[in-house]
Amino acid sequence: MEAVLVEKIIPGGQALGTLADGRKIFFWNALPGEKVVEYEVTKKKSHYLEAIALEIEQPSAHRVESLDACYLSTSPWQMMDFAYEQKLKGELVQEVFRQNQIEVTAPEVVSDGVQFGYRNKMEYALYYDFADSKIHLAFHQRGSHRKMPISKSSIEKPEIFKYACSVVDDLNARGEEARKYQSLLLRCNQAGEVSGGLFENHQPHPVFEKLKDTILGHEYSCSPNGFFQINLPVYELALTEIKKYVEPGRVLDLYSGVGTIGLSVAEDAILVESNKAAYLEAVENAKGTGAKAVLAKSEGVLDYIEPDMTVIVDPPRAGCDKKLIEKLLEVHPKKIIYLSCNPATQARDVKMLLDGYKIEAMKTFNFFPRTPHIENLVVLK
Repeated sequence: MEAVLVEKIIPGGQALGTLADGRKIFFWNALPGEKVVEYEVTKKKSHYLEAIALEIEQPSAHRVESLDACYLSTSPWQMMDFAYEQKLKGELVQEVFRQNQIEVTAPEVVSDGVQFGYRNKMEYALYYDFADSKIHLAFHQRGSHRKMPISKSSIEKPEIFKYACSVVDDLNARGEEARKYQSLLLRCNQAGEVSGGLFENHQPHPVFEKLKDTILGHEYSCSPNGFFQINLPVYELALTEIKKYVEPGRVLDLYSGVGTIGLSVAEDAILVESNKAAYLEAVENAKGTGAKAVLAKSEGVLDYIEPDMTVIVDPPRAGCDKKLIEKLLEVHPKKIIYLSCNPATQARDVKMLLDGYKIEAMKTFNFFPRTPHIENLVVLK
């Protein structure tokens, strides 16, 4: 097997190396400067390979021992120290903006310092082990459809894992079959209450008991399988930052989900959401606030945009619809606040918006520690 020297971490979280024939190889479980001498190829294309590094020579000074055997499935950056992760995330944001011809300094990466036990939602697979004739919690192995049974997982709230184990114990006590179920989905609020349950194959998803949580003093309800933030303490840090830049007057919160941004940072908000379940949650959450919830695609309410507004966008990974960008440039609202789970599409959209705006502030938030996922905030004026 050809040894490969790792050059850098790329946007998306993998490590990049080059084979002798010029093809690129993208590794999980490798860090810059390391030499990968054994690896498992998970995808093979004519111009590149994807692989998992199995044996390393010249280990990086930033490599640390992972807490979980299943870390490549759930949190593939467990193998680097946290300070290096923070630095990398800022540099990766800077890189995707540079790729879009926008020169920025690497933004500050904000975290509350909690690296594990932060996820308030988790979905598990189920695995039947013929050796002990029992069902076990499991995750899918990265790059394959194989399941890996687990006895421990560290990134979710402990209440979730404890509850998940009790569900599996009950299945085993009743002699259930793992193949009957698609997955186990659980959510936990900050008070430690857990809701959710099993999804059966070929059956409608059940309706789970809603949970309540408080964000910046406002109470929200959410369904375990609905739209809600995963890491509420860091989300509150992001909302506090957003609130600094909200101008007096009406706020238009596009791609609003259940309304947590608009309701947390504005006294007069219009919440626009296209998913009916999330919209209904937004209606409930907005009661007594004076905010208005609208069921529509964000690009379907362009007439709502006014010059004296602050417009907040928090789109899915695909970014904003081009019609929305064009309307923002036409109407020219005084402030655009753009929170994104995908800095690459955010940078693409910001490049277009720079025809009428300039970047006032940028900050990165580590919503998902020990993973390559990045949440980035850009304020445009």
